[in-house]
Amino acid sequence: MPASRSQAGKWTQAVRRRLPGWIARNVQPVIQAALTRERLDARLELGGQENDKLFLHYPALAQGTGYVAPVVTLEFGGRATGEPHEVFQVVCDIAEHLSEVSFPTASPLVMSVARTFWEKATAAHVFCAQGRIRSERYARHWHDLAAIAQSTHFAAVMTDRTVAAAVARHKSHFFIEKDTNGQVIDYAAATTGYLKIVPEGEAKAALAKDYAAMLADKVMVGNALSFDKLLEACADLETKVNGAAV
Repeated sequence: MPASRSQAGKWTQAVRRRLPGWIARNVQPVIQAALTRERLDARLELGGQENDKLFLHYPALAQGTGYVAPVVTLEFGGRATGEPHEVFQVVCDIAEHLSEVSFPTASPLVMSVARTFWEKATAAHVFCAQGRIRSERYARHWHDLAAIAQSTHFAAVMTDRTVAAAVARHKSHFFIEKDTNGQVIDYAAATTGYLKIVPEGEAKAALAKDYAAMLADKVMVGNALSFDKLLEACADLETKVNGAAV
């Protein structure tokens, strides 16, 4: 961690300056060579606001509403720590319904559930403090938070003060945000009893619109919660998390 916000700013500028070149030299050629070798009908593109992402465009077999585009986004956040992480077993959702068919499995190295939870919870907290939605496909964070709350991981995640503090400390250096009054958002407070993830007013309406678009494109597997039920689940989560921090 940097010693000060000033140093954090210098690190951020260095990342923004050097990361695009690193991606272009070390990552893009490897993926492009694989696409060519396997004769795959896909196109690779370096982009993003800071040229810190790779977009893998592929031809879609079917067209939905357009909410989810036929592209895989590879993000290279030079300011992320990637800690803590763990090996996680991944299986196909349909596997349990077709036992006579063999489906692939994987064991990727992923961010821990606790880190994922606190990253998304603080992002939702910022949204509520600012009262505005930054982009489409943002409602997924509330869905993921509610899903984690319904999982067997929630009890441990909710009380993991070490990871919560690490996320607050990291974002306080590298992702400084201000609320509607121009005050710097206090991530430490958000992770120690003052988390707010249920939006109100125009922010709630914007989130509802984004969530409806997500459901319309049939992104969800199974029966997804209605928007009202989703916010009820998040309100319950908010109460439990804040209570656990006291």
